Amino acid sequence: MEISQIIPHIEALIFASDKALSASEITELINTALGFIEDRADTEQVEAAITGIKEKYDSEFYAFELKQSGGGWQFLTKPEYHKTVALINGDKFIKRLSTASLETLSIIAYKQPITKSEIESIRGVNCDYAVQKLLEKDLVIISGRNENAVGKPLIYSTSKSFMDYFGINSADELPKINEVYLEEVVKATEINRLEQEGVEVTHEHEITGGEMGSLHIMENEVPTHIHVENKEEVMIESIENMESDNMEKTEEIKQDKQKETDTGEAS
Repeated sequence: MEISQIIPHIEALIFASDKALSASEITELINTALGFIEDRADTEQVEAAITGIKEKYDSEFYAFELKQSGGGWQFLTKPEYHKTVALINGDKFIKRLSTASLETLSIIAYKQPITKSEIESIRGVNCDYAVQKLLEKDLVIISGRNENAVGKPLIYSTSKSFMDYFGINSADELPKINEVYLEEVVKATEINRLEQEGVEVTHEHEITGGEMGSLHIMENEVPTHIHVENKEEVMIESIENMESDNMEKTEEIKQDKQKETDTGEAS
């Protein structure tokens, strides 16, 4: 089977699909559609064809590209055209998760598989509503039960839709927390350097921080914090802040109990 014969069919399948398609799924669909009996396309040929298609649409002449995310291949608009596309799909971009849902999603993403009681122990509050909303939005799934825990509670993991939204193929591709912190240190150092050089940070500065994002200081904003425009970092910050807050609350409770004990012994 000539690769040139199947390339148009692969493009059509990926373009028409409402979900990411893996190479094996494309191979099966191609053979079914064209009715190959003796000269069947194999996965290696399909993967070679996909590589060629990707190189084609990586050209600056196209506003979209072929990307692997969500466990398969999709045609996606290139980042530089986000604002243009938002003009007709504004409602999709405006919809946001609540703080509670984002915190819950962060915990599930980095601690999966995880039970609801484990999520609540980190957040410190009930999370029934947040988990339900995440299930409705298909960002998390019920991936089984914890057979070793009392009552065999349900365990939750992120879904393919979650991976698709963040442009990753597995939870292993989520940024490591220490990597994000390292970049924050680098950016904070850069701010200090600008200040020491007498640069007044009152207009917009952009400090490139590598793959994780760029630091922006907007006009009239006092640079007392670092903001990186990156979805994954928001999740990391949420889970780290919650764990820190819970540790502080636990320590406060211990101190209060100790005071009560000391008071009782003194009386």
